Amino acid sequence: MTTNRPAKSIAAAALLSIAIIANTACSYSTSDQKPKVNTVTPAGSLSGSYYEKASFTDSHGKYWIPLKPAASSIGYRMKDDTSSGGYAKIGYTDVMYMLHPDSTQVFSLGQKIKLPDAPVRRNGQIYITPTSLSKLLQTEVGWNPRTGEINVAPPSNKVDTAGTSNTEEAKPLRIQSLSATDSRELVAYAKKFLGVPYEFGAGPYEETKRFDCSSFTRHVFKKFGVDLPRLAKDQDNLGRRVSRSELEVGDLIFFTVPGRFASDAVPGHVGIYIGDGKFIHTWGDPGVQISDLDSGYWSHVMLHMQRVL
Repeated sequence: MTTNRPAKSIAAAALLSIAIIANTACSYSTSDQKPKVNTVTPAGSLSGSYYEKASFTDSHGKYWIPLKPAASSIGYRMKDDTSSGGYAKIGYTDVMYMLHPDSTQVFSLGQKIKLPDAPVRRNGQIYITPTSLSKLLQTEVGWNPRTGEINVAPPSNKVDTAGTSNTEEAKPLRIQSLSATDSRELVAYAKKFLGVPYEFGAGPYEETKRFDCSSFTRHVFKKFGVDLPRLAKDQDNLGRRVSRSELEVGDLIFFTVPGRFASDAVPGHVGIYIGDGKFIHTWGDPGVQISDLDSGYWSHVMLHMQRVL
């Protein structure tokens, strides 16, 4: 088994497999994805393990694997969006990584970085070398060309392939507070979209009539003159942190990607607080919906709250 760490290749090392089926209750793994086991990497972290039969070795001896099942092994979704310039988008409910076949330039957790090998399109799929996958996801990747076993460790926001920190202090407040009337109007406007379908990596609502989590918050806030960034991770860098007791209508609520990041500090989902302990967001089926903040699933994966209005 060969193992690669971001920006560094280490010698071949045996990975210790643990016969535990991966718990992916909140992932969007495809139904044809083979069961995965948790594996311990040489660094001691857990990884998603699966067996890949569609890999190939090129004339230079480089090993290539399909990107989509590799992303699925740690609970990410992937959209090969040929309609928007051919970019492949990867993430949880929000896009966190973007790449283009035949280009070494990619976007990884808000940073533009360069891969050692450009991904390629082959037989209708995007293929990537494990070394490039490691740098793209900013994590360890292990592989065994003989058996086809692939191991991808859950990314950690502490890893930084570009030489800068992936966590930023909240930027100063930029927008004046909404009036009580505007707050009510914001909630009423957001509720107009209840039931609009969720689509990972959705294009502009005007064209697709669909949202993902951050395109929904961006669309709602734009109505009130606030231009939010496209991705949840970047929206998280605006305004200032607020506590649960300070939470007001219109505050953004960010949720972690459970089990995907060692410190659980990278936001992978975002919604808008609408009062009475509830928030509005889009997620799976039925799309835009209202959920409880203080009970149920979301109460356990809430990361923090941010005021940008």
